Amino acid sequence: MNYKIVIRVVSKFLIPYMLLFALYVQWHGDFGPGGGFQAGVIFAAGFILYGIVFGVGNLRDVVPAWVTRTLLAGGVLLYAGVGVAGMLMGGSFLNYSVLAATPTGGQHLGILLVELGVGVTVAAAMITIFATFSSRER
Repeated sequence: MNYKIVIRVVSKFLIPYMLLFALYVQWHGDFGPGGGFQAGVIFAAGFILYGIVFGVGNLRDVVPAWVTRTLLAGGVLLYAGVGVAGMLMGGSFLNYSVLAATPTGGQHLGILLVELGVGVTVAAAMITIFATFSSRER
């Protein structure tokens, strides 16, 4: 039996569940274990598995370099933007309490946005690092 076919079929089945689990970890991170960093690594692991099984060229067709660069910058800007928004609304940097009508609502919104920024940045960084180092000639 050709083991490459088995690996490809199993990967095609597994990758969507990895990405779905990453979304669960991202959005459940403020209520339990998880958060942006863990979700970003899990999300990137799905794409890295795709790159290992189907080739880095195919990975770059799915996620071009300009997309990961944009996500890297966007994630950092989201994180910093939440901090600056807190300052503009009368609080200190990353003071989430002023972001909504109630302090609890502001804290919830703030941590969700900050964790989203972290998750996007980590996922894009991991994919970029993998694609960059695995596509070099030896």
